[in-house]
Amino acid sequence: MVELPPYASLPRDGDGVATAWGLFGEDDSLGRLNLIDEAVVVAAARLVRRGVSFGLDAALDTFRPPLDVTRSLHAHRVLVPAGDASEDLDDVVDNLFLQISSQWDSLAHVAARPGVFYNGRSVADVLERGRNTIDHWSRRGVVTRGLLLDVARVSSRDPTGRGGAITVEELEAARTAHSLTYSAGCAIVIRTGFLSWYRSLGPDERAALSQDLVAPGVEHTEEMAQYLWDSGAAAVATDTFALEVWPPDFSDQARPFGFLHRVLIGQFGFAIGELWDLEALAADCARDAVYEFLLASAPLHVRGAVGSPANALAVK
Repeated sequence: MVELPPYASLPRDGDGVATAWGLFGEDDSLGRLNLIDEAVVVAAARLVRRGVSFGLDAALDTFRPPLDVTRSLHAHRVLVPAGDASEDLDDVVDNLFLQISSQWDSLAHVAARPGVFYNGRSVADVLERGRNTIDHWSRRGVVTRGLLLDVARVSSRDPTGRGGAITVEELEAARTAHSLTYSAGCAIVIRTGFLSWYRSLGPDERAALSQDLVAPGVEHTEEMAQYLWDSGAAAVATDTFALEVWPPDFSDQARPFGFLHRVLIGQFGFAIGELWDLEALAADCARDAVYEFLLASAPLHVRGAVGSPANALAVK
């Protein structure tokens, strides 16, 4: 395992932004998933004590209409051969956006700056040479120690996103309340309460939200970037639209921390999970006061894909 330097010791790019390019090798497309070695997996497996598992994927059609208006709903069809006595059914999904529901963002999803992705890769590197794409993760899967930071339970904050961004202090309060310590290669899983709140909305409210999206998440600050870097985590996942509070500030004046994805993915190589269904897991953690678990995820093996359904499980 590569030993991570502290944030303060990271090299800076031409714009003065801390970067991890080259830390895991010039040809790297895994990013911080490199921190998950055999010892991390073995230690994570020892967290399975009761043999209970929780699926962390919301249904593909949960978000109607899609929260991202550039995406559209898929169509699922069951194929029934002619005749009432068929013994062989098949099905197909048309127009599937791989990030329509619970998902992973690959290192090809958001660039550090226009046209320049993690490890200095270009758009051509992604599209023609398969750099930074999700299939690099698919070939090994994501199996590690997961830690639930139930911010919604600890702080009782507004799940709509109108209560302001989640701060480093709030994450620390949840970590302390749950008696957790970070470890190299772990996955930090943050519950904001957004998905539970979303499910309470009616059709008209959901339609209005998709047109003017506001959602909770962590703050877009360098302090948050430093906190997540120094945690040693390989991945950060959440139950909301983006890891960070939405909307971000996309202006040139706010770069790069106005939209923290540019730093977390484009500069640091984090695996980012979004819109995960954490409700059953959170309820169980509250019952037994155990907020760590084996996290196992199998991103779809689609060559050249920039995202994937999470296909994630928590096992305790």
